[in-house]
Formats: sequence, C-alpha cells, structure tokens
Amino acid sequence: MKRFLVPVALLAAPLLFVGPLYSHCEIPCGIYDDPLRVKLIDEHVGTIAKSMQQIAELSKAGEKNYNQIVRWVGNKEKHAEEIQHIVTQYFLTQRVKPVDPADAANYKKYVAQLTLLHRMLVHAMKAKQTTDVAHVKALRGLSAEFKAAYFGPPSKKVSHADGHSH
Repeated sequence: MKRFLVPVALLAAPLLFVGPLYSHCEIPCGIYDDPLRVKLIDEHVGTIAKSMQQIAELSKAGEKNYNQIVRWVGNKEKHAEEIQHIVTQYFLTQRVKPVDPADAANYKKYVAQLTLLHRMLVHAMKAKQTTDVAHVKALRGLSAEFKAAYFGPPSKKVSHADGHSH
C-alpha cells in the first residue's frame, strides 16, 4: 500500500501549488464580461510600460543589477502574453463572430474588429521583443479603438441629483 501512495502523492503534489487561473472556458459557458477583458488588456499594457521603464533605468545604472533586469524582462513578456491570450482565446475564438460578407455593414464592423485585434497581437509580440515604448503607445491606442469598434461609441450618462448615474 505504501508503494502505491508515494507515487500518487508525488503526482498530486504539483496541484497543491497551482495559483489562480484566469482563463476563460471554451464550453461555451455563456458567462462573459467583455468590459473586464478590455480593462485587463489596459492593465497589462500599463504593466508592460512600467517594466520597460524599469529595464531602461536599471540598464543605465553604473553597477547593473542583472537579476532585477531579468525579472522585469520576464514580467514584461508575461504581460504581453496575457494580452495575446485575451485577444486570441477570448475575443477571437469566442466573442467576435464571423459575419456573412453579404451583410455589408456588419461585415465591415467584423473586419475592423479583426484588424484591430490582429494589430494588438503584433504590438504585444513586439513589446515582448523590445523595450520600445512605441509599442505601448500603439497598444493603448488600439485598445481604445477596439473598445469603440466593439462596444460602439460611449453613451452619455444621465446624472441625477442623488449622484446616481446611468
């Protein structure tokens, strides 16, 4: 019995150290939070910008702290990959649906969304490869453009005397 428990325990041990996973199912479950995903993309872009800044500052130092530089590079790449994951696994595979080309208006919107998402993927890749902040600027702009193309123009909120708005 002991010989059986040891291998099972060794196989199960890594499961104890798994942190929270933020992927979205592909069942589809029908539970989507599109604004949250766009907000997460924006947050990842901010983290990439901070990482690039830290890499540049640490690289200019007389005595370089290579450990910290490597950690910031890894952080930058991780967050660029998170953008790629959200774009591909959430929006491209689950949310942006193919449209019949005969439906000209909706097809134009579909192509615009695909184009923006593809450009985001390319700039996320470039952000992994370099510390060129132009890719951060591009990602911020593309995220804002995608928001408008996906959700439509922002609506005007009606504010009430009690501070409640909608």
